Amino acid sequence: MSASGKQESGARKGAGAGKATGGKAALRGLAAVDEVLRQPQVAALLETRPRAVVVDAVRAVVERLRTEVMAGGREVSVDELRAEMLVPWVLRLVEAAVEPSLRRVINASGVVAHTNLGRSVLPEAALAAVARAGGSYTDLEFSLTGGERASRQDHVHDVLCSLTGATDALVVNNNAAAVLLALAATARDGEVLVSRGQLVEIGDGFRIPDILAESGAKLVEVGTTNRTYLRDFEKAWNERTRAVLRVHTSNYRIVGFTAEPGIAKLVELAHAHGAVVIDDLGSGALADLQLFADEPAVGDSLAAGVDVVTFSGDKMLGGPQAGLAIGAEAAIGAMRRHPLARALRIDKLSLAALDAVLRLYLDPRRVFEDVPTLAMLAAPLDELRSRAAALRERIATLAGAGAVEVVDSVARAGAGALPVTEVPSAAVAVTPADGDVEGLALRLRLGDPAVVGRVHEGRLLLDLRTVRTAETDELVGAVQAALSAAGA
Repeated sequence: MSASGKQESGARKGAGAGKATGGKAALRGLAAVDEVLRQPQVAALLETRPRAVVVDAVRAVVERLRTEVMAGGREVSVDELRAEMLVPWVLRLVEAAVEPSLRRVINASGVVAHTNLGRSVLPEAALAAVARAGGSYTDLEFSLTGGERASRQDHVHDVLCSLTGATDALVVNNNAAAVLLALAATARDGEVLVSRGQLVEIGDGFRIPDILAESGAKLVEVGTTNRTYLRDFEKAWNERTRAVLRVHTSNYRIVGFTAEPGIAKLVELAHAHGAVVIDDLGSGALADLQLFADEPAVGDSLAAGVDVVTFSGDKMLGGPQAGLAIGAEAAIGAMRRHPLARALRIDKLSLAALDAVLRLYLDPRRVFEDVPTLAMLAAPLDELRSRAAALRERIATLAGAGAVEVVDSVARAGAGALPVTEVPSAAVAVTPADGDVEGLALRLRLGDPAVVGRVHEGRLLLDLRTVRTAETDELVGAVQAALSAAGA
């Protein structure tokens, strides 16, 4: 072939290279890592971000493309593999690597203590306490008066006993840990009697029988799923029985033909045999709210003589994740001395937040204003409808909003508490002009701040029971951005 023929042939190949989808053959044009690093935007990134992070991101993008093409899962053109085309992916990967993973969310779902969204929103006093504890040294385990080591439990012991009437108290990192520690300290190598209808599964697949097994105690099921009598406990009792565990079925209800012995009867039986009673209340509602009327009261359990009562700090209490154990000095003292107590101890930031929240409960008149969880649950329906109407007016004026109306809604307490209790609420229902409700919900979740609503009967509901007044402007801005992105 003549030189001119070769040139013509090469030109034809070059002209077609960027258009044809070459699959594995196109990999010959895949940019090298060094080529991508020399791109202006990536080179600038090296000045502001850790070099190792940027290089790793480039390598990840190049290798991901190579792997997908080699596996036959991606058809690409040579043009798509040029260095400049890989830059946007690298930029996104680097930002994802260096930015904190936890993102702020506006909760418009209507679920107040939403487990997947971090449960309770902390009061301002708790946030200030966390900032103080995290931003400076503290007397966490130090007596400023005596100049010697002290216990972190001292910071919440007295206020917790004062609020509940308990003689002793201990806090650990969550309620499951409190139950585990109570069982390990009082019933290891012995048997624990539990009503069959109370063998619940709590969040993330953890089950009461599993926790019992880890404590070193043996589970003995008594009664039936819907009916358990005192005689069932008496029949199951033997010389190895160390405890009775009552578990409040906070995330479901058994209705109809049901029966279970009162806590006072269980205490009488256990104490007559030198055993203890552990009462896992789950949410541990301390506030005087009508919504909590059917929840077992902490005071009732203590009055009945229960040895250990446990409940969560981040459910209906409205505080941080924590497990609170209160009760008799003998049982709580055994928990305090157990080796597991250190492994399960509460950290200083959660302790600071819990301390602040508990002290808010000392003023029953203001606690509903100061604790966001309680404020949301107690908000009057008329107030929510008024706020929903104002929000509806603002969203309706946005381009692409489509149909926007105020509707009655049903909110939930969340965190597995009050499972059958419907909390009347008001929501703004949005059906965007393009009809893509799921797309709108997705764009809101991916926005900044993220917004989590709920799709119901072909509309996106923004429930006002969990949207705080201070978040309204941001919520409107987020909806506007999500609607605009649909037409982009």
